[in-house]
Amino acid sequence: MPLDRYDRQILDALQRDGALTNADLSARVNLSASQCSRRRAALEAAGYIEGYRARLNAVKLGLGIRVVVRVNLRSHGKDADSHFSRWIEAQPEVQSAFSVSGDADYILHVRARDLGGFSDFLHERLLIQPEVAQVRSDFVLRTFKDSDALDLGHAG
Repeated sequence: MPLDRYDRQILDALQRDGALTNADLSARVNLSASQCSRRRAALEAAGYIEGYRARLNAVKLGLGIRVVVRVNLRSHGKDADSHFSRWIEAQPEVQSAFSVSGDADYILHVRARDLGGFSDFLHERLLIQPEVAQVRSDFVLRTFKDSDALDLGHAG
C-alpha cells in the first residue's frame, strides 16, 4: 500500500498523540472523520500502525535510573543468541534491546528504581547468565531527546 500525503499526515498526527479521535484527526489533516476512520483502519490493517500506548513518566513512577548496557557473549552460536534473547524478553527492567555490530553484541536500555535496583539486576540476573562474557554499563545523566517518532518525510 503506497502512502499518500494524507496517510503520512495521519501517521504523523497519531505518533504524536495516539489518543486522537477521528474527529480530532480530521481537523488536523483536513479530511472528514469518516475518511480518517477508513484510512486509519487501512493503515492498521497494512501494519503501518502497530498499536497505541500511553507514554509514562518513568521518574514519577519511581524508575529514576536509566542505563545503557553493552553485553558481549562468550560464543556467537544460534543457541546462545536464542537463549539470551529469550532471557532479555522476560526482563521487565529492559526497555529495549538491540543486537548490534561493533564492540558489543547487544545493547540494552535498562530502567531501575535506584542504583541498588540496577545492581540487583546486574549482579543477580544478568552477569550469571552463562552466555554473558562481558558487560559495560553507562548511566544516563541527562536526557536531551527521547522520542519514538519517525521522520515520515521519506515514507511511502
